[in-house]
Amino acid sequence: RLHLARLAPGAPETAALREAAAGRAAGAVLVLGDGPGPAGLVGLDASVRARLDAQVAARVATGTPGTVLLDCDGTRVEVFVDVAAPPARLVVVGATEEAAALAAAARPLGYAVTVVDPRPVFATAERFPGADVAVDWPPSYLAGTALDARAVVCLLSHDDRFDAQTLAVALASPAGYVGALGSRRTHARRVAALHALGVDADAVGRLHAPIGLDLGASTPAETALAILAEVVAARTGRSGTALRDLTGPLHGESRQPV
Repeated sequence: RLHLARLAPGAPETAALREAAAGRAAGAVLVLGDGPGPAGLVGLDASVRARLDAQVAARVATGTPGTVLLDCDGTRVEVFVDVAAPPARLVVVGATEEAAALAAAARPLGYAVTVVDPRPVFATAERFPGADVAVDWPPSYLAGTALDARAVVCLLSHDDRFDAQTLAVALASPAGYVGALGSRRTHARRVAALHALGVDADAVGRLHAPIGLDLGASTPAETALAILAEVVAARTGRSGTALRDLTGPLHGESRQPV
């Protein structure tokens, strides 16, 4: 389908276009078919507006455009969320079985996945189809690659040679999420190593470790699910609590448990 819409100079979509022209990630909403015009979106019910805003934020975060169906006073309205942004990056450190499961699960969410490991026998394209594979020293790779606020860094290795240095570089970057796999004892050891490297408490506080939500995960696939669930919750500022245990609208501001 081809859809044409006239944009007024002060419309939100115009501001989004300016952001995109400046090279920054942006999203614009266009109403498809019959229904309220772009100006009508301003007067949407608060819960519908919150749902639309959440869809736009999620699509901008991962760089994936798409259509959304909204229920506006009993009328279903289709809108297209256009996105000008490269896919968000997910850098996985450690060519483990958990890394393979995480790389596979992250692609449908729109992430561009890179797996980094200094061991060429494990870091192969065959083990990580669809992902970029870098055979490199992880701290050096992270220091030399571009990470923005949408980026996710997951340390899934157990290698004392570079784990702490890798986390130090990741925590000093703009990456919006930095997580590390391991037991609480391993986490305590890494925190001590980070402090020894001069990483301050605020930066260490950004680290999600042990990584993931409490889902009772045991297999690599379940671990990947728990990690990505926490990544989404961290991005949206939500609690990760079961919806049935919360009150209020399903979309909008974060809510507290009942």
